Amino acid sequence: MATVEIRVPFDLAGHAQRIDEDGYTIIPDFLSAADLAEVRRVLGFYLGTHVGRNDCEGTRTERVYTLVARGRIFWQVALDPRIMALCARFLLPGFLLTASQAIQIEPGETPQPFHTDDAFYRIPRPRPMVSLSTIVAVDAFTAENGGTEIIAGSHLWDDRQLAGTFDDAGVMEGLPRTHTDAALAPMARGLTMPAGACVVFAGTLVHRGGRNRSDRQRCAFSHQYCEPWARQQENFVLGVPFEVARQMPVRLQQLLGYSIHPPFMGQMSASDPRKALDPAHVAPVIAQARAASARLPE
Repeated sequence: MATVEIRVPFDLAGHAQRIDEDGYTIIPDFLSAADLAEVRRVLGFYLGTHVGRNDCEGTRTERVYTLVARGRIFWQVALDPRIMALCARFLLPGFLLTASQAIQIEPGETPQPFHTDDAFYRIPRPRPMVSLSTIVAVDAFTAENGGTEIIAGSHLWDDRQLAGTFDDAGVMEGLPRTHTDAALAPMARGLTMPAGACVVFAGTLVHRGGRNRSDRQRCAFSHQYCEPWARQQENFVLGVPFEVARQMPVRLQQLLGYSIHPPFMGQMSASDPRKALDPAHVAPVIAQARAASARLPE
């Protein structure tokens, strides 16, 4: 297991135990007031431009994707030592960032369907998580404004218990749902937490964004991490401009996918993909074609 230096008081064992037992844990003092203000400043450039396209995204919910490309504050959050330590506890060395997005729920938004964050990895359950999710409250989460609802212990459910949730295989393929969210709702608990707090949860945990009954927006952002062998939700190698990725810390570049999972998953023409970030880099395929006076493609 990788060693991560944590410079603030943090009960790693306690948080990991809560994830093991309940599927989630809350870090109440995750962001400082200054960091929270910087998150709000950067998001202010982008919010108000896009709404969701379906019930899961939310038709009255705005999402801003690829946050990690948009502000250095999100570099800092993605690499937070407390989150890195929890990832190292539950995921293999070389784990990746799989999603980086803001979610703003507008007044009148209906609840999301209940779902899990790593359901698209079609591995029979019960099983270990393939991803670990975080949601950071930019606005306080309350029962009125659509705070996340979770079903504690559902990370241990098998496929039979999950049947009918939004990401059940049949539902994802357009078949009718066999269970309704109304049946799951009595098992759920709404999370209440202050702005700046962070909930960390297993990708196998059943949860949803709640109904916003208030007259105000509720904003949060989510970083999610996955096993180094798993395909990422967001293609950061294409989504993050090279000129931005070049400025990032090496560890963050690796989280984006500029890394190799032993023995050679993620290699770029038999070399380290981080070489592609060098401004002087010439792709091996191009260099070899030039040397051979060959066209690409022949």
